[in-house]
Amino acid sequence: MFLDAQAQFSDGQAVTATAVGTNVIDLSVDRSMGNGEPLAVVITVDVAADQTSGDEDYTFQVEYASNAAQSTGRQLIGSRIYESGTPTAPAQDADLLVVGYRIIIPIPPTTLAESEIFLGIRYVTAGSTPTITCSAFLQPMSMIDATNDYVDGYDIT
Repeated sequence: MFLDAQAQFSDGQAVTATAVGTNVIDLSVDRSMGNGEPLAVVITVDVAADQTSGDEDYTFQVEYASNAAQSTGRQLIGSRIYESGTPTAPAQDADLLVVGYRIIIPIPPTTLAESEIFLGIRYVTAGSTPTITCSAFLQPMSMIDATNDYVDGYDIT
């Protein structure tokens, strides 16, 4: 599968502390998203999540923002939470965050009043030694089941 670089939020981004994706999508003006063809952000795990201390937690967020740095006008669109140990609802077990695991965050239909100019992702970490490497991109929901994800550096024959 080929991805448009403008639809990528991260490409093998190593995350050791809370950070935003290395790229945002500039919508040029406030735009409603998720109307028409449903969209989702797909996050793939390239290097498994560290759980050495047993207290590492990982949250993946999709958000609008009014600037490219995602520091102003932030509006949360969707998120997925993974906790080490025994997760509490609505979190899932961080043991799932192995190489090749996919996290899919649907983008709900929004109105212009709910949107901002930039669409991006945020990796939120907690605990002693959180470390994970991820890639993330925007994709139509209809194409998600048709993809296979492989870690960079592998040849598919």
